[in-house]
Amino acid sequence: MPSTPSPSPEPDRLVSAVEAPAQGAPRSREADRALVLPRGLLVLLSMAGVVVAVAGLRSASGIVGPAFLALMIVITIHPLLAWLQRHRVPGWLAVVLTMLVAYTSLVALAAALVFSVARLATLLPSYQPQFTSLVDQFTRWLAEHGVTQEQINAAVSQFDLNSLVGVLQRLVTGATSVVSDLAFILALLFFLILDSSSFPRRLAAAAAQRPHLVEALTGFAGATRQYVVVSTVFGLIVALVDVAALYWLDVPLPWLWGLLSFITNYVPNIGFVLGLLPPALLALLQGGVRQAVLVVVAYSVINVAIQSLIQPKFVGDAVGLSVTLTFLSLVFWTFVIGPLGALLAVPLSLFVKALLVDADPDSRWLDPLIAPSRQGDGDGPGREGRGGG
Repeated sequence: MPSTPSPSPEPDRLVSAVEAPAQGAPRSREADRALVLPRGLLVLLSMAGVVVAVAGLRSASGIVGPAFLALMIVITIHPLLAWLQRHRVPGWLAVVLTMLVAYTSLVALAAALVFSVARLATLLPSYQPQFTSLVDQFTRWLAEHGVTQEQINAAVSQFDLNSLVGVLQRLVTGATSVVSDLAFILALLFFLILDSSSFPRRLAAAAAQRPHLVEALTGFAGATRQYVVVSTVFGLIVALVDVAALYWLDVPLPWLWGLLSFITNYVPNIGFVLGLLPPALLALLQGGVRQAVLVVVAYSVINVAIQSLIQPKFVGDAVGLSVTLTFLSLVFWTFVIGPLGALLAVPLSLFVKALLVDADPDSRWLDPLIAPSRQGDGDGPGREGRGGG
């Protein structure tokens, strides 16, 4: 009788799909637990990454600033290209017309600025007698209030019209060196406008894989366009009204100061002060304290009425940044990029916000914290709803 075969060892049993996760779960949790870094270390690593990124941006500020300025111009002017394409203008002609508008505006603004600064540098030396008289009046006023002669000499030595003329001459020299940056911007505009003709289609294709990122970039483009357009329109209004006031007050070079008011309108928080100081100083040299006070009053009334009361109603929703963050953006981007960072502070912060907050649904809880109070209070639920979707 054949012997019954001894039971062989049970073969390895295949783990079912249902059982596999259960058996592997403890090891997975232990592995995940082993990879988790302490929160303090994560904060330090994040801060180190920010420092490295800021240092890199600052070392490449000569490229980053002009490149972002060109991007802003293309974003602002893209509706013109889209309008031409919708009206069946040939693609090459639509691109050429868009380039002409961008090039003409940028070159005209740069030329007007260089010419105006050069004109001011040649005009200031003619006010040397008035400047000397003002300094004498200032020294007498100090002496009448008990200031010693040594202190008066130390104070007067800080006021020198020739040094101011030297600063302006250096500005003119520096402005001529901007031609190299202007050439880079114009060349980059050429390629950006070429790509922008087909970029909406490519962005729509990318939305299938990264919908939140595409939504954030689209929102950034719309907010930047609204901010630039509104700031440009109100800057022109402020500049024209300032020019009329300066003509009425008989202040020299009113169109230069109007151009300065237009440019400084893009600088948040302190742009009004930057645009006010030069014409007030020139009015002081020409007409004395009374004329300088009239310039300050006129500028204050005009800018408070337009820039502080009317303009924020149109641009506030586009910016989406609190007043404190806007000011910190001005300081930070000026430190990183230089003077151009003051003009680009708000768009650059909007770009960073789009990448770090708007593109990540889990980070949109930060929106009510960084937005103006009226926007955070009124739009918070709607924004959360969009983030959840």
